[in-house]
Amino acid sequence: MRPLILIPARLGSTRLPGKVLADIAGTPMIVHVLRRAEAAGLGPVAVACGEAEIAEAVRAAGGRAILTDPDLPSGSDRIFAALRELDPAGAFEAVINLQGDLPAIAPGCLADVLRPLAAGYDIGTLVAPVTSAEEAAAPSVVKCVCAFPEGAEIAPALYFSRNAVPAGEGPLWHHIGIYAYRRAALAKFVSLPPSPLELREKLEQLRALEAGLRIGVARISEAPFGVDTPADLERARQILGG
Repeated sequence: MRPLILIPARLGSTRLPGKVLADIAGTPMIVHVLRRAEAAGLGPVAVACGEAEIAEAVRAAGGRAILTDPDLPSGSDRIFAALRELDPAGAFEAVINLQGDLPAIAPGCLADVLRPLAAGYDIGTLVAPVTSAEEAAAPSVVKCVCAFPEGAEIAPALYFSRNAVPAGEGPLWHHIGIYAYRRAALAKFVSLPPSPLELREKLEQLRALEAGLRIGVARISEAPFGVDTPADLERARQILGG
């Protein structure tokens, strides 16, 4: 299933405004993400931009940029708008939504996120083990309720929460916000209004579950590092050499 890889990007981040254009080792962060997506070698890559400044940076680096309405409510809406412009005939059956704040993501994660689609799920995403009490307690770390049968690498997602769920003994799973959609599932998802649990937890993937879409999770060994705060940005600069 050859995907189209789309990276939604806007300047209006709440905690770190303009972060997608932040300089890391002489290159805007969004270009680092673009290069990682290209290195995966899975299919065409484009950035779904909310502002012209992002499009200019992407095009200056030789990437493909699609300008979208800056008022779109979410990254999912942004990639759907870009998809309709890039592929109006529906040649691509799968779409990967890659966050623009993961400058050090391993390209192999993009192949991993497709695996649930091959297993028949409507939407694929990733989880990694929670490794500390601090990670479990942090509301910024979204937890996925799932259980992997012995030897399995893919499991159904039953729920997502900012709390440490499920209760009891056993592993907790850190949800990684990278998604692969069947095209029809993405179209259905963006057509739906926000759902009650989505609004309560402030997690849009719950809209998909409430609507009956099946989300499968593939597990990977470690959650990729994301940039949400000035401290994260400094860490990214250290990791990537500048």
